[in-house]
Amino acid sequence: MRHSRFHLKLIPLAVLGIWGNNALAEEVSATSENQAGAQVVSPIVVTATRAAQTSFDLPVAIDVVSKENIQDGQAQMTLSESLIRVPGITAQNRTQMSQDPQISTRGFGARSSFGVRGVRLYVDGIPLTYPDGSGQPGNVDLGTLQGIEVMRGPFSALYGNSSGGVIQLLTENAPQGHELSAGVLFGSYGTRRENVRAAGTADGLEYMINYSNYSSDGYRDHSSNKKEQGTAKFRFNLNEDTKLTTLINWFDQEANDPLGLTRAEVRADRKQATASAYRADTRVSRSQTQVGFNLEHKVNENNTINLISYVGNRKNEQYLSISPVNGNGRASLIDREFWGTDLRWTHTGELLSRPYSLSAGLTYGKMNDGRTDIAAVNGVKTGALNRDEENIATNSDQYIQAQWALLDNLDLHVGARRTKVTLEVDDNFTSGANSNGDNSGRVTYEKTTPVIGAVWKATPTLNFYANYGKGFETPTFIEAAYASTAANSTPNLSLKPSESRNFEIGTKAILGDNTSANLTLFKSLTDDEIVVSDTLSGRSSYTNAGKTKRHGAELSIESRFANNISLFGSYTLLNAKFDSDYTNALGNTIKSGDYIPGTYKTQIYGEIAWKHQASGFSTAFEARHNSKVYVNDTNSETAGSYTIFNIRAGLQQKLQNWRFSEFVRVENIFDKDYIGSVRVNDGNSRFYEPAAGRNWLLGLNATYMFQ
Repeated sequence: MRHSRFHLKLIPLAVLGIWGNNALAEEVSATSENQAGAQVVSPIVVTATRAAQTSFDLPVAIDVVSKENIQDGQAQMTLSESLIRVPGITAQNRTQMSQDPQISTRGFGARSSFGVRGVRLYVDGIPLTYPDGSGQPGNVDLGTLQGIEVMRGPFSALYGNSSGGVIQLLTENAPQGHELSAGVLFGSYGTRRENVRAAGTADGLEYMINYSNYSSDGYRDHSSNKKEQGTAKFRFNLNEDTKLTTLINWFDQEANDPLGLTRAEVRADRKQATASAYRADTRVSRSQTQVGFNLEHKVNENNTINLISYVGNRKNEQYLSISPVNGNGRASLIDREFWGTDLRWTHTGELLSRPYSLSAGLTYGKMNDGRTDIAAVNGVKTGALNRDEENIATNSDQYIQAQWALLDNLDLHVGARRTKVTLEVDDNFTSGANSNGDNSGRVTYEKTTPVIGAVWKATPTLNFYANYGKGFETPTFIEAAYASTAANSTPNLSLKPSESRNFEIGTKAILGDNTSANLTLFKSLTDDEIVVSDTLSGRSSYTNAGKTKRHGAELSIESRFANNISLFGSYTLLNAKFDSDYTNALGNTIKSGDYIPGTYKTQIYGEIAWKHQASGFSTAFEARHNSKVYVNDTNSETAGSYTIFNIRAGLQQKLQNWRFSEFVRVENIFDKDYIGSVRVNDGNSRFYEPAAGRNWLLGLNATYMFQ
């Protein structure tokens, strides 16, 4: 009955979709000219102030990943492909698809066992982060993106329950006329992807419909996976002052889970799956449908009203191993319905003869999870129930943000957000075998998070900025699911939210006639940090760790030379440590000064690219370095540092109404053995997920443009 009611909700929104229009700013570029007349790109962004503005003039650390860097020479399957170039971001590819990639910013989110944590996710302004703060980016097809905006630091608090940053995915707008395209990709380990797309504009209606089908045997044993995905975007100008966008995303995925490996297992055979993964047939099946729309109405020259609303459902069934010596396991099912809305008013005017802009809004979100846990043996359900409950999360927030040009060369930015998050557990499994009584409960978290920042425009090509803000991060239902890793554990509603104070200073510069550079220094002090206490047999329990401290630096630099040669580099320095002692579930004392596991002290990315316009040929050489990373709170084990190199090349042709493109990509060209990601505090010491050795991709695409 829950599904039938939900699909009835979808019908009016899907019908409304044919009259869509995008209310977000298009991903374009502004240019800044120096005295020599050369142009240096300064991207237009919408995430920082919720209005289109050049990133150069904002007092925040924000970067844009272009369509070219998302799609050209990439598999377009995980966000880690695109985000590894962004300073301050850790995006680790697990080399298996049973879980989303590990994404964290400045160490926030590094503890996440499932999904994305500590970072807010959006697509065209529509949330991909649920009311409890957890996020799942897998329903967005990277092949439909025009750009990705990544904001770090204090101003992220204006988006709600998060500490580290905001990642906004911006989908492509339709071309003029009509196009039909198809593509195919082949690669190592039986990798294959097909996609088809129809897009165009007619009578004011703009549309983009995309379908893709991906499958792979996987690099590791027992890691095969497949995924079908669809995206539809519609835009329409309802009248001169009113625009509407509707965005529909859907995916269906199945993936085997090879689990992590111990250090000894990695040395013996890095491609293997653990024996318990075979015995319990660990795997996941998930699907999601989400429909959202964005309505923008211009009241007059100084006032605009924006309404965003969305609804969706998600099913996630995961088979987990609970014994290292036999096939005992469990099947955990989460059946989720979610919806929400964001109403925003934007006003521009003058104060003391100086221009200002003001935004104020209300947001509400709700998710309802039907959660069951059934015993399984050798990957088959036995029918013995271990858990049956409803998990309900709601958030109700109010926010305000203002920008004022205090002087010709000095802008002031201020804002605040009031957040209220409620987590509720309704226990339906209160009697019978394996029941541990009624564990229903409810907890509410409330906090106001202010931010303030300023940017001083020292010269037309040199800006300095500083900001300060407070952050607030509540436990997710995944983190509150278990008070311990025992099979009959109760929920952990005693977890406290973490609260942070965040400081940031930086500079943005246009150097010479062809180079731009951004430098940021930051510091975050957190109380009651939520950390993994223990992980065992697929269950993770969490605790509050007292105080933590993060400080570091982020640098990015880009140069463009004659003959279409470009250089790009980014550098991240992060010291993320516990700042007070605490004792975890195993009785181990974690000392002040120990590193937060899952955080890399140093990350470096570099790229040199060249295009030959006449022939349509392009190529790029990439290099990436990560320092060692601690895998547990006691810092007793590490995954070693590594440096890898990749190369890609592509061709483009045009013949009458046809466009053709081909690419080849080789990753890890020197066949380096390294650990791609880690499972923090795993109770069986299976911390390590090895990355693939040398591997390749080959892609072909054809587009027909109708006259």
